[in-house]
Amino acid sequence: MIAGKTKREISDLAENNRISENAVRCREKFLRFFPNGFADEKYIAWERGYKWQAHEKWTAQLNPFEYESLLEQREFSEIASRAVKIESPTNLIFSFEKLALRDAVRSAEGARIFAESLYDFLHGAGKPQQKFERWVGAIGRLPKKQSRVLTHPIVTVFGFIAQPKKHIFLKPEVTQAAARAYGFDFQYRSKISWETYASLLEFAETIRCDLADLKPRDMIDVQSFIWVLGSNEYC
Repeated sequence: MIAGKTKREISDLAENNRISENAVRCREKFLRFFPNGFADEKYIAWERGYKWQAHEKWTAQLNPFEYESLLEQREFSEIASRAVKIESPTNLIFSFEKLALRDAVRSAEGARIFAESLYDFLHGAGKPQQKFERWVGAIGRLPKKQSRVLTHPIVTVFGFIAQPKKHIFLKPEVTQAAARAYGFDFQYRSKISWETYASLLEFAETIRCDLADLKPRDMIDVQSFIWVLGSNEYC
């Protein structure tokens, strides 16, 4: 039984909602922890709240107008500092990734590459694939001291914080586990690529459609759902 439902009940629910039985099981797991879904007070406290707070800080400190103004003044270190400080209180990226990122943007050149390239990724011209690939290339050029800077979490965290309607955060092991549970063929590769990110966006859209009645607001809700499915914190 899953969350009090028999296999027959799960099958009936899947048929009525036109989603897979795996998707129903995943939905039931999420609702077992958060019975009121994305409106659940515990969900807000445990998952959504701190991610949304980071987004609000970004909107206040690095909105397009403010970001462009800082770029025009060549305040690259200030941009990088604000971005790192906004992300820092979250638990989205590992501590060694936080340290690697801080080291990478400490120099004037590292801060310039980061600031200009992140603005291009968020607000620049071009197709999503082109902007994503330029952003990955820029992260790859950042100075490296000890730990790698070019990781899936670092590449995806700032788009997720800045534009949660559009971008999603990738934690590889958790997301792969969630995709297996959901029965989704996630095209993950350890080498960072648009193909992997596009596959994650497809996974996110599948979840959003399957959970339409629960009214996910943005990618924060979708990413939190994926976290519940794949993390050892929720067993």
